Amino acid sequence: MKPPIAAKRPVITHHHGVTLTDDYAWLRAENWQEVMRDPSVLDPEIRAHLDAENAYTAAEMADTEALQAALFKEMRARIKEDDSSVPAQDGPYAYSTRFVEGAQHPLIVRTPRDGGPETILIDADAMAKDLAYFDLGGADHSSDHRLIAWSFDDRGSESYTLKLREADTGTDLTDNIEGTTGGAVWAADSATLFYTVLDDNHRPCRLFRHVVDTPSSEDVLVYEESDPGFFLGVGQTQSARFILIDTHDHETAEVHLLDAADPTGSPRLVASRQTGVEYEIEHNGDTLYILTNADGAEDFKIVTTPVATPGRENWTDLVPHRPGTLILGLTVYKEFMVRLERFAGLPRIIIRELASGEEHSIEFDEEAYSLGLGDGYEFDTTSLRFSYSSMTTPSRVYDYDMRTRTRVLRKEQEVPSGHDPDAYVTRRVFAPTADGETVPVSLLYRKDTPLDGSAPLLLYGYGAYGMTIPASFSTTRLSLVDRGFVYAIAHIRGGKDKGYRWYREGRRDKKTNSFTDFTAAGEFLASEQFTSRGQIVAWGGSAGGMLMGAVANLAPDLFGGIVAEVPFVDVLNTMLDDSLPLTPPEWPEWGNPIESAADFATIAAYSPYDNVTAQAYPPILAIGGLTDPRVTYWEPAKWVAKLRETKLGDAQLLLKTNMDAGHGGASGRFDSLKETAFATAFALKVAGRA
Repeated sequence: MKPPIAAKRPVITHHHGVTLTDDYAWLRAENWQEVMRDPSVLDPEIRAHLDAENAYTAAEMADTEALQAALFKEMRARIKEDDSSVPAQDGPYAYSTRFVEGAQHPLIVRTPRDGGPETILIDADAMAKDLAYFDLGGADHSSDHRLIAWSFDDRGSESYTLKLREADTGTDLTDNIEGTTGGAVWAADSATLFYTVLDDNHRPCRLFRHVVDTPSSEDVLVYEESDPGFFLGVGQTQSARFILIDTHDHETAEVHLLDAADPTGSPRLVASRQTGVEYEIEHNGDTLYILTNADGAEDFKIVTTPVATPGRENWTDLVPHRPGTLILGLTVYKEFMVRLERFAGLPRIIIRELASGEEHSIEFDEEAYSLGLGDGYEFDTTSLRFSYSSMTTPSRVYDYDMRTRTRVLRKEQEVPSGHDPDAYVTRRVFAPTADGETVPVSLLYRKDTPLDGSAPLLLYGYGAYGMTIPASFSTTRLSLVDRGFVYAIAHIRGGKDKGYRWYREGRRDKKTNSFTDFTAAGEFLASEQFTSRGQIVAWGGSAGGMLMGAVANLAPDLFGGIVAEVPFVDVLNTMLDDSLPLTPPEWPEWGNPIESAADFATIAAYSPYDNVTAQAYPPILAIGGLTDPRVTYWEPAKWVAKLRETKLGDAQLLLKTNMDAGHGGASGRFDSLKETAFATAFALKVAGRA
């Protein structure tokens, strides 16, 4: 079967004295906003091209169908199908998520705190029946436990319909609010809630107040963000005293407080936005606790300020800035303050008794691991919930008594088909770079895998927005490791793996450090005989997909294959299009090529789509989603079209577009596994292990 060849229809634009010619701009639907809401209105010619690409991909991967089925079967066998979360207590009830065997979507349930029959609050699997896509958004109960605010997205566009349900009867009220971001926050009266909505360009910019049993047309606009570069969110403090109205981009934040006991009151500003200054709020008594990078605290510090006078001039250091120790998160309870921080590349939990100021930490001994703080409802508690896993150790959920310093294991992830952690090795190594840095690399492999250069290796990377890819447990990657792969995560610049500096050194005009860090990691792993050049399969998604496109241009002979999921590869054109949902908020991350000639030149020099050249590329699988508002479907479509026109050699080049989903792919847990099995089969095929 011959590959589809996209028509060339040059669109010429001029920026900063530079002429751009885009032969495949026509793949961007002019009515893309409408397509997000209703995929059936996609231009028939564009749909025909995407369908042709899907058919070609299916034909080219037909020889792996048995392998895909086997991978799916074993991946599913590692999932405890009737699994459930540890119940989270709140007043008279405990809330949890539960799956029944064979179900793709969860149940949201509650039980009386002291025991009694379970009440099913939300049956997502029943609601998803006969739908091609269904994602359950928020499910937030009112403080009197009478109502549930829940939401769903049935297109994959991340536009959620918000509804209210009586908890005891399961009956939905007539309240129906469309076009929301999915979450809602209840006021203390349990009759008022707050939510954010998307504008015509899919940006959350307005906060509304809704009163139960009233039409949404009567909802009151509480706050509107006028700057298209800022996104608006709503949350609340752990104390539930304040509703938080948060507006932010990738480097600047501004928060307003709304008294939860006075829902019709006016929001009160904490500190006005100051470019480059981030902050987030917690509360206890008459004091606000603020996590911030103000005053040059690059790795963040914690300050306090009076509730009555919260302005920046009244901020007092509580936990001073310590360069190299990055504070990641903060939660304040009645008697304790908890922070999650990263030191020497590894996370740890620090607990502070508020009355005495005494601190202690929770740490672990493995070379590479992941820690996470659980979401609890209660404020007046000594119990902290956290999770721990490593690349060999399945997830464990603990309840930790902050007063007695004792922990109780509440849940350990079950692998029904069996898993022996002692059969695997987790390691952390450091790859040197040309500019003198060292890149942490987390490794997983079987003890019996030969480390003589003969093993294929999957190298995963992301490197953007300060996101750190945790060295956590994954049942799906075992399918590669058990077939002789070494699995590696390159913690490249652009993440915060080694502090905020590590992020700063991998963004804007230093973005190319992310790419060279990734290739340096690959070269190092080959030199140390974990693998060899040409046997590395690179894998990344979203901004990590942009990384895939960049390293394909930069060092194609290093890789034996590339998997690029929802890849952000058309960086220059996207950053020049301020109508797209993420473009103005993304300028602090990548630069603004509309206003700045320097930013234009920087992005143009690495944008994967714009730098495709006539060279031999490795086999590539690109995966997109038709209703993806984050990385639009036309980015991978245009990239593959240009690669097919330009590249040398006959290496496999495939595009798979999910016509029923968006950024996260298929919504059901088993459908999602099928997508993972497909991409894994591609990796095995190009590595000669199919």
